[in-house]
Amino acid sequence: MRITGGEIKGTHLKVLQNHLVRPTTNAARQAIFSILENNAVDWHRVLDLYAGCGTLGIEALSRRAEWADFADQSKKCCDIIKRNLEKVGLSDKAHIYCCAANKAISFLNKKYDIIFIDPPYLNPTTNDLIANLAASKLLGENSVVVVCHGNRLPLNSSYNGLHLTKEHRYGDTLISIYQRELKS
Repeated sequence: MRITGGEIKGTHLKVLQNHLVRPTTNAARQAIFSILENNAVDWHRVLDLYAGCGTLGIEALSRRAEWADFADQSKKCCDIIKRNLEKVGLSDKAHIYCCAANKAISFLNKKYDIIFIDPPYLNPTTNDLIANLAASKLLGENSVVVVCHGNRLPLNSSYNGLHLTKEHRYGDTLISIYQRELKS
């Protein structure tokens, strides 16, 4: 797994050799960041839920994000994220929460510009998680939520004012982009 753009482009990250962790492919990540380059207003603070080895959050830091919070319930994943951040020299721009995504949503209190959600493809709670996120205080007026999910798990087009604005397919991966409804 390597970083595909930004200051640390080409750097290889350590991944967990485990069938339960499915890192987002380089092609899908490049597509995500191409979409974000064209849509996201700010990149100050990002949140990487179901962070795995941290590639989405680290890629955001490489590209221009100022701060990244990572959440994953696996201690092994949290350890790998820590090692990857140390390897690329970005530990001072990040914090790792070793907890479930819903728990992180319940106690984090900052607004995020970009939120990545990359759960296991067959996770039946993804819709509930997005609904909880939409009702939380973590979303600002211009926040962008990027959800990577399997094509067998349909997501809603709207969650409490958070609306699907784009959807792209990359093999078995669907990338769904959500934003707040613009107020006129």
